[in-house]
Amino acid sequence: MQLVGRLLSPFVRRVAATLNLYGMEFTSLPLATTTDGAAIASYNPVGRVPSLILDDGEVLVDSNAILDHLDEVMGDAALTPHSGAERRLVLRATAIGVGVMEKTVQAYYETARRPEALRWAEGAANLQAQAQGGFAALEAMAEGDFLCLGRLTQADVTAVVALDFAAKVLPALVEGRYPRLHALSARLNADARVGGTAFRG
Repeated sequence: MQLVGRLLSPFVRRVAATLNLYGMEFTSLPLATTTDGAAIASYNPVGRVPSLILDDGEVLVDSNAILDHLDEVMGDAALTPHSGAERRLVLRATAIGVGVMEKTVQAYYETARRPEALRWAEGAANLQAQAQGGFAALEAMAEGDFLCLGRLTQADVTAVVALDFAAKVLPALVEGRYPRLHALSARLNADARVGGTAFRG
C-alpha cells in the first residue's frame, strides 16, 4: 500500500499511525497540497490528502473512509468497535478529534499562511476558540489512561494527532492547557507498540 500526503497533515498522520498500529506495511508518497496539487488530484479529484493506494491499485480517499476500510480488514482487533454503544462512544470522541483537526488547520491557514492583508482576525479567533472547545471536551473524557472503553481506540489516536499538530503549528492554542491529553500524547509517543515514529509526524 502507498499513503499519499505528508505526515505534517494530521489527517495523513492518523492514517499512518493506524497502519502502524495494525502492523500493515505501506510506503509514503509525501506530496504537499501547496506544491503538488496536480499530482494529488490524480488520486483525489478534490485535491485533498490522504489517499491510500491499495495493493490492487484501488484508491481510497478521506481519512475516515480509509480507516473504515482498515477497521473492516482488522475485524475484532479494530480500534473502532463494530456496533452498539461502544462504537457510538468511540465515534463521538473521534468525531470531536477530527473537528478539532479541521478547526486547527483552518486557524493555522488564517493566521500563518494567508497574506496578512487578507487575514480575518475575528475569524481566526473563532476557529481557535472552537478548537479549544473540542480539546476541552476530549480532556474531560481522559479520566483514565485512555479516552474510551479503558483501552486504546481510534479516539486516542485522533486526539493525540490533533494535539501534536496544534502544538507544532499553533503552540499557544494548547500550551499550559489539557494536561490529561498531553499525558496521553507522551505515553503514546513513547510506546513502541504504537509504531514508534507514527506519532511523531
